[in-house]
Amino acid sequence: MFDPPSSLPGVCTLRWLHGAESAPGAKPGLVIEVPHGATQTHQYTTLRARLCGDIAAELVDFFHVNTDAGAPELADCVAAAWVAADPTRCAAVLVSEIPRTFIDCNRLIDASPESFREGKVTPGVPPWIADPADLALLTGLHRAYVGVATSLIDQACNGGGTAILLHTYAPRSVDVQVDADIVANLHHAYLPDVERTWPLRPEIDVIGRSLDGVQHVDPARLERLVAAFAAINLPVATGETYPLHPSTWAFHHATRHPGRTLCIEVRRDLLADPFTPFAQMVISPDRAALLGRALASAL
Repeated sequence: MFDPPSSLPGVCTLRWLHGAESAPGAKPGLVIEVPHGATQTHQYTTLRARLCGDIAAELVDFFHVNTDAGAPELADCVAAAWVAADPTRCAAVLVSEIPRTFIDCNRLIDASPESFREGKVTPGVPPWIADPADLALLTGLHRAYVGVATSLIDQACNGGGTAILLHTYAPRSVDVQVDADIVANLHHAYLPDVERTWPLRPEIDVIGRSLDGVQHVDPARLERLVAAFAAINLPVATGETYPLHPSTWAFHHATRHPGRTLCIEVRRDLLADPFTPFAQMVISPDRAALLGRALASAL
């Protein structure tokens, strides 16, 4: 009998969707993981209040720019559409409650700075987390989250199911270093005359190719994904923004379960109404449902 994990307050929220004819105690055939799912201002302020170190008040602006707004809502829509298509199905949606502003649940936190730069990703632990007590607290939360995520993904993939590692990203690739000046530099980068100079990212990008050139996404599934989004006039790129890099947990889930994971980035302005980089975003239910149905149909 499958012993399902459960939500952990302050770590993650786990939502189960059971079809009307799903077997009692069924393992999930689909897991959707949202490792950057802390998108609400209160999630930032709640964890910030537990930290002892000197963390600038304006860092909340970086939180809003950098968190995956819309990803939790999209995950729910994908799971609902997937289960609705077959009442025997069972899906799980795992959403991190840990703001990546303090520690990143999609990073191997002991990876080197050079490794993060090679992967074109932000570091696992940012430089403003320096207090030993804060580091101990955050690494404990990170460990708990990774334990739940790994257990769920293993259960789904080992049973012949699928894991979606779901992210959203800002519309443009803004080249700003993660350092003590990040908030001031981001505000400059988002000035209207400056923002438009940054490269526009793909609407949808499947992050599946590692640095050695291996594509870790099932080719048939990728073909269906391209067709599903083409039907709603959205092109799909394949690794144009980032490689699938060993400094991320997405890489390790993909290499442990060949062809059974799908790491995907969706541009935030496709979901947000409107896109507001320095404030909590309002997500359009209609847009999330539209994209959710497309993604579910590709599975």
